[in-house]
Amino acid sequence: MKLGAVIITMGNRPDELRALLDSVAKQDGDRIEAVVVGNGAPVPDLPAGVRTVELPENLGIPGGRNVGIEAFGPSGADVDALLFLDDDGLLPLTDTAELCREAFERDPKLGIISFRIADPDTGVTQRRHVPRLRAADPMRSSRVTTFLGGANAVRTRVLAEVGGLPGDFFYAHEETDLAWRALDAGWMIDYRADMVLHHPTTAPSRHAVYHRMVARNRVWLARRNLPALLVPVYLGVWLLLTVARKPSGPALKAWFGGFREGWAKPCGPRRPMKWRTVWRLTRLGRPPVI
Repeated sequence: MKLGAVIITMGNRPDELRALLDSVAKQDGDRIEAVVVGNGAPVPDLPAGVRTVELPENLGIPGGRNVGIEAFGPSGADVDALLFLDDDGLLPLTDTAELCREAFERDPKLGIISFRIADPDTGVTQRRHVPRLRAADPMRSSRVTTFLGGANAVRTRVLAEVGGLPGDFFYAHEETDLAWRALDAGWMIDYRADMVLHHPTTAPSRHAVYHRMVARNRVWLARRNLPALLVPVYLGVWLLLTVARKPSGPALKAWFGGFREGWAKPCGPRRPMKWRTVWRLTRLGRPPVI
């Protein structure tokens, strides 16, 4: 299988970006062509052979990645699968690409692979980086219902069939939107503990827009993808969970502002998943109400 890699950057981590590209170049097997997208920022000096695209404005994470996909032809058609990697990540093992090729070739219905993210100093994988409810053992690989945005591989046939990431989301939940559409089309998603991306331990709330985007996009995710009966159930559960976690006053205010925004603004095309997909998600351990 022919692999490509898409990396978006704000141009503020040149050393980490170069180290990541070096780790991509060191992968076993055929060469992986890398495209770096400057998301509203100039791209720093990079190794020879790396393609670059500089955008005049920041399109957000899904928008930037969609541009990277199209750099490989419509829906990434010039390659068989694309690796999506955070610009401050690093592939510590040289066999990750070969493991991806083997997994996709072995299972023709496997559409997406989610890597394990580990801190480079401690080796610890945060619970939030295990894309399932039963996250106590990050070393256990399994079928899952979503994936990690900056540490994954996607078969480009999935993108051709169900479309790319939802650009209007800008940040948060864009992976789950694509995952649900892929699952509804019959594709499968695997979490692989043996495919590792090193990434410094961070908190998602480091992003200033985190709470508003999380709430707004949660509403859009439900409105776009869930059967009408499940929309209030899903959003009601997440409202209760958010309040139960006792966020700070400003964070809660931002969250409710985003929640209102999610109802007030268009969410994009609505394509509710089939009820058999709801059952499939339930059997995989994560019914689409949480």
